[in-house]
Amino acid sequence: MAVKVISPGLATSVQDLGRPGYYHVGIPEGGGMDRFATRIANLLVGNEPGAAVLEATFLGPELEFTAPAIVAVTGAELPPKVNGEEHPTWQSFAVKSGDRLSFGYLKSGARAYIAISGGIDVPAVLGSRSTYVLGALGGFEGRVLKAGDEIPVGSGSGTVGRTLPTALRATSTGPIELRMLPGIYWHRITEAAGKRFFEDTWKVAPEADRIGYRFRGGTALEFVSREQPFGAGSDPSNIVDACYPYGSVQVPSGTEPIVLHRDAVSGGGYMMLGVVISADMDRIAQLQPHTPAKFVPVTLEEALTARAERKSVLAKAEEFLAT
Repeated sequence: MAVKVISPGLATSVQDLGRPGYYHVGIPEGGGMDRFATRIANLLVGNEPGAAVLEATFLGPELEFTAPAIVAVTGAELPPKVNGEEHPTWQSFAVKSGDRLSFGYLKSGARAYIAISGGIDVPAVLGSRSTYVLGALGGFEGRVLKAGDEIPVGSGSGTVGRTLPTALRATSTGPIELRMLPGIYWHRITEAAGKRFFEDTWKVAPEADRIGYRFRGGTALEFVSREQPFGAGSDPSNIVDACYPYGSVQVPSGTEPIVLHRDAVSGGGYMMLGVVISADMDRIAQLQPHTPAKFVPVTLEEALTARAERKSVLAKAEEFLAT
């Protein structure tokens, strides 16, 4: 079976749970930016959690099916429509051969995950079907989708009407707080600058994608004076090159924090102010431009507790769908 792309949307790509194990050679883990939504979309249609799905950003694609299938859409509230008839998100529904799947206007969030029974069946590259556009690797020809593409889909079966209750969807409401573990370069800024960084309200910049989310609107950092070491650049935020953990917070020139996400490079010459904890990275994936947010300092123990709590929510959701 294949799915024909009538219109690709804004930036629709094939993603799964990523390709761990190659970061040391400069290839990021990648995969769906909202891992919870990726897994649940698959489970709703009867796939394994790590099957390949379509990740649509802000604007959904229009797809034509060449065979019957079961479909589910999770993540952003991007209402799916079959031949113009709207269906709920976070719930599986059927499509027939010749049906067209399109999407209404985005109501909340930023990225939707479209799972099809059988999974997107593009070739696996380094153990993953995820698209890494910077490296033209994986996915469908290593790029985002375009009109005229025919996406192969594996064979599978699912159940119509499977849904995940709202209470189990791990979505957040209220002010956006991104918990951050201060990093080994925290000493490079003054105590007053560090205090202001956490007090300020920042806003998501339009430059927010799979590589990183930029924030602006807060106070510029003040750096502790020093003689730049050999090999570092002249900017006070420069260091001698270092590895970048997933979730690293860079602040080039001390002005606009950037949280590195799924497709970020693995190293470079900017200091890392800290790291946004893994439990909050799915939330970043769903932030729209101009959304206000605050960074909140946490300890390592608090970060580990938050990770365990996030895993518990996922386990409850998977248990519910398994029964």
